[in-house]
Amino acid sequence: MVESGPPSAQGRMPMAGFLSGLSGKLLLLTVAFSMIAEVLIFVPSVANMRLMWLRDRLNTAAAASVVIEGLPDRELPRLVQDDTLMATGTKAIVLRRADASRMVAAVDMPPRVDGQYDIADVSIPAAIYDAFGTLLFGGDRVIRVYGPVGDSDTTIELLLDESALRKAMLTYARNVFVLSIAIALITAGLIFFAINRMFIRPIRQMTVSVRAFAADPSNPARVLVPSDGKDELAVAGRHLSEMQQALQRTLKEQKNLADLGLAVSKINHDMRNILASAQLMSDRLADVDDPVVKRFAPKLLRSIDRAVSYTNDVLSYGRMHEPEPRRRFIPLRPLVLEVREMLALDARADIEFSLEIEPGLEVDADGEQLFRVVHNLCRNAAEALSQPVEVGSRRILVSAIRTGGVVTIAIEDNGPGMPEKARENLFSAFRGSVRAGGTGLGLAIARELVLAHGGTIALVEKSAPGTLFRIELPDRPLPLDAFRHRA
Repeated sequence: MVESGPPSAQGRMPMAGFLSGLSGKLLLLTVAFSMIAEVLIFVPSVANMRLMWLRDRLNTAAAASVVIEGLPDRELPRLVQDDTLMATGTKAIVLRRADASRMVAAVDMPPRVDGQYDIADVSIPAAIYDAFGTLLFGGDRVIRVYGPVGDSDTTIELLLDESALRKAMLTYARNVFVLSIAIALITAGLIFFAINRMFIRPIRQMTVSVRAFAADPSNPARVLVPSDGKDELAVAGRHLSEMQQALQRTLKEQKNLADLGLAVSKINHDMRNILASAQLMSDRLADVDDPVVKRFAPKLLRSIDRAVSYTNDVLSYGRMHEPEPRRRFIPLRPLVLEVREMLALDARADIEFSLEIEPGLEVDADGEQLFRVVHNLCRNAAEALSQPVEVGSRRILVSAIRTGGVVTIAIEDNGPGMPEKARENLFSAFRGSVRAGGTGLGLAIARELVLAHGGTIALVEKSAPGTLFRIELPDRPLPLDAFRHRA
């Protein structure tokens, strides 16, 4: 009987918490990937924001310069220059043409320039590098920025205090960061709830079912109730439910088999005593001077000897082990005739038992084990013929032929045939029974004994009604000395 184990063993594998489980990991990964995507978007966007801010300053200064340029070619009053610089947020404005340059406005003491940037010729990597340079190291620098005025050949140059630019970039970065967090959380939440409902919840249900089933596999209530969906998880759930039901049936059968072995072991001792007494009485019958008794006494003795041997070996099947066959060359025809006598088919005129076996045909096998195999198959055939059949006569045919080192034995009847359910579980104990109330042990034992001889046993399809089993038994490799002795 299979036990589920102590509760402490089950307690060593607790269910994962929210953050350590698939749900929490999925949520954290979704947020992390969303933030990574936002960062990848933020890097070029902040560089573009910086260029746009500088272009706005150039355009504002250019608009003011166009007005001032229409004035007489002389230096502007200090008050006008200061107003112009304050309106444009610059420290100096210079207009350059191919033939001349003009200082539109400038502070009294122009500061030292810490960097210069050409807005008209800037690559994306350079723009990103300059943007992060301003964010990380800017604020107290003065930069020179220049670029064309519209489509003309005039170039405008500005001296700017970078603190205003850095302040605007920090505000932009803060707004983008807050927006990114909001987008990441909303996206992660939507993805989480969708995936959690479609994937994580069914997986958790299957996990809980597996844990509960492992704790008490014999309880039908612990079997998973699968969903009716058509996706992969629904199909997996249905397969898991079928597997759990099959395992419950197997455990029940194993328990029945164990109980059967225990019951057999309890009666085995008493049965051997009874058979021993019967054997003693049979020995005395052999001394009775009666032709009928002398005729049947040896057969009775052999039957009791087999019964005693069976009681000694009956626990072998419960131990899933049959004794190794004691093989030797034995004539097959007398063995099959003895099977017919054991089945008492001669007394049943409605069943014909036919043999197509040459008298000299020998098979390399354990006589007792081969007798059990042939007896099981012939008994099944006789039981099948006890049911109504389509043909008039009921017949069991046992034939054999030697082909090289292999003997093929065929056992055929013209009964109703093997039911489909028995075919599906052929040679399986407790499943392959043909008749109601049977155990199916006969075919299971026959297969085990044939395999122990290195042979095969199979159900052969036939066009006529009935059942046909074919057994193939190979000879053992013959040592050279044994061959010379037989020769």
